Amino acid sequence: MAAAVAVLVTAGGAVAVQLPTDGHEAIAPGYGQDDLRREADAIRALGVIGVQARVTTGAGRDLVATSGVAEAGTNRPVPRSGYFRIASTSKALVATVVLQLVDEGNLALDDTVERWLPGLVDGNGNDGRRITIRQLLQHTSGIHDDDRPGYTTPQEYYERRYDTYTPQQMVALAMRHRPDFPPGAGWSYSNTGYVLLDMIIEKVADRPWHQEVEDRILKPLGMDHTYLPGRTPTLRSPHANGYQVFPSGERVDVTHVILPDPGGFVSTTADVNLFFRALLGGGLLPKARLAEMQNTVPVDTEVQLFWPHGRYGLGLVNRPLSCGGSYWSHEGGNGGYITLNGATGDGSRTVTVSMSTALNDSPDNALRQEQAASELVDHALCDTARNGQET
Repeated sequence: MAAAVAVLVTAGGAVAVQLPTDGHEAIAPGYGQDDLRREADAIRALGVIGVQARVTTGAGRDLVATSGVAEAGTNRPVPRSGYFRIASTSKALVATVVLQLVDEGNLALDDTVERWLPGLVDGNGNDGRRITIRQLLQHTSGIHDDDRPGYTTPQEYYERRYDTYTPQQMVALAMRHRPDFPPGAGWSYSNTGYVLLDMIIEKVADRPWHQEVEDRILKPLGMDHTYLPGRTPTLRSPHANGYQVFPSGERVDVTHVILPDPGGFVSTTADVNLFFRALLGGGLLPKARLAEMQNTVPVDTEVQLFWPHGRYGLGLVNRPLSCGGSYWSHEGGNGGYITLNGATGDGSRTVTVSMSTALNDSPDNALRQEQAASELVDHALCDTARNGQET
């Protein structure tokens, strides 16, 4: 009988064990369990408390590797199917719902914000009459990113972790600033743009935006482990705790927090892979709408550091592969969890890596964490065995 390889975790590393399958190889020859485990360990070695990674193909069971521990100072293993906050990966879900509504004729990508949310985007040079839904999706609206209070020190985290904001409050914070550039004249990541998209979905559908995500994506795909916690600051079990390393160098457990929408979804590596597999495989959007989603523009210089040669579509990121071609993704990071993911153009191969520590003590360490996780995604999608060699 063929065997799949699972992973158990000791206090500091990952151990492979054999599990039976239904007569199929766990994955195609090439990038294998040892490669995934080695790269998960390399991420952990940077100072990340826990790592879980999953590679999904059409051949047998997934490859899964974990490294580190679920809670600092313990030997508790990282759950192989643990919950984590996906943060901005949620933007791909929101964008998919918007494009479904477009396909149904309920709105158009070139509709203005003013048409659906009259008077909301106004003041300090902001003008909802000049900003389109397409520009919100693509981060080309020029709307300044929101200034909702965050936490840059441990004290701020303890003081503000349970703060909540209405969508209107988050938009009002952004309206205190002039636009970063005229609509369509540049690219700048804007969470506020996706807050506006949530509000537009609700206006069009006459129901909560997250209910549209659930009924159009989560339920049809069987994403039973993806949910919106709302004002519940804890995660369902099992999960690894989330940590943030602050500029002071202090590491704090930031698991308990309330995150504002649209980045509040909690999910698993299996569910994230399922979503991208369905989206890129044509299971959520007609071919023409998916092509619109994949119409990309270059990202700004700052983001290029993290996504070299990256381009942004309508809620999707396109990044080059070292083996040629490119892949699609949308990473996310907040509440102590950093998530990177990727899918081949047809969705036949997907990978998600969740890290339960945000190394925000310095820009260099944050970049090293991004690069290590990006290498894992690249190598897994290229299906190239490392064997100690660079691909």
